[in-house]
Amino acid sequence: MPPSSLSERQARAIARSIIEFHLGSPPDRLVQMGGGLSNRVYTAHHAKGPFIVRFGSAAEKIEDFLKEQWVLTKVREKGVPTPEILQVGTEPVSVPYMVSHRVEGRSAVHHPQRLTILREMGRVMATIHTIRTSGYGSTFDWSQNVLSRNETWAGFLRDEWEIEDRIGVLEGQEMLDDRQLKVLRDVVRRMSRWDAPPVLNHGDLRLKNVLVDDDGAITAIIDWEDARSCPPPCWDLALALHDLSIDAKEALVEGYGLSGEQMRELAPYLKALNVLHYASVAKRAAARGNKRQLNGLRTRLSGAFDLFL
Repeated sequence: MPPSSLSERQARAIARSIIEFHLGSPPDRLVQMGGGLSNRVYTAHHAKGPFIVRFGSAAEKIEDFLKEQWVLTKVREKGVPTPEILQVGTEPVSVPYMVSHRVEGRSAVHHPQRLTILREMGRVMATIHTIRTSGYGSTFDWSQNVLSRNETWAGFLRDEWEIEDRIGVLEGQEMLDDRQLKVLRDVVRRMSRWDAPPVLNHGDLRLKNVLVDDDGAITAIIDWEDARSCPPPCWDLALALHDLSIDAKEALVEGYGLSGEQMRELAPYLKALNVLHYASVAKRAAARGNKRQLNGLRTRLSGAFDLFL
């Protein structure tokens, strides 16, 4: 039964059982913290402190939690602020779950010190990218699996990320004109030849996954389940820069330590990765027959909102 189909009473019973099993007594109070189709998330207020409980019903979810556990251990060694994961398991509730300390802080999305936070976020991203990994994509050092590991970046793009299918969706749904498709294919060909050693990438390092205190100091980087092993820095940068204003983009890049010349050199690859990420959005919209959303995507990807010549 997926978490989305659980009643609130059933989900709370699972969270309560997890806490009681590990801490010896039930929580005093549970507060739902959101989640989605694959996750339920609760804050458990307990005599021993506040904890975060996340769980999902799909058997493969345990892999996501184990990956996060490995990743957070590595980044904490580098001084990156994250929650401390205390337990990953399936007992006593027979669903994959993860328990961590709750970190104090609030989302950085609307904090008044936004530009200062983004500079620090860029610095944190650069620190994460110093952690060397082996293999490319979602299966890397955290996993002992061999058959699903991509030994090359080109292999990841082709087999795991299915880049040709993504281009096909963008072309089939008329998201890009002929000139844009030609440019995209050219950039993809060049990008596929990258052979730089891979490093750890957060996979979705945006303001929504940054917790800060009242002064804007970062207290934790959260939600590492999309962590990837990729050549630096384009994967994380493309996602992080996507929904920022020009000034905010500049602040993030400054924090990361990129010069203007380096940024201009990276720009075609950042744009290509950003556009390719939209393929999955367009595919879902097409499957639902959502013509309004598809038309909006065409306008966005046309460059109509880019106000520079």
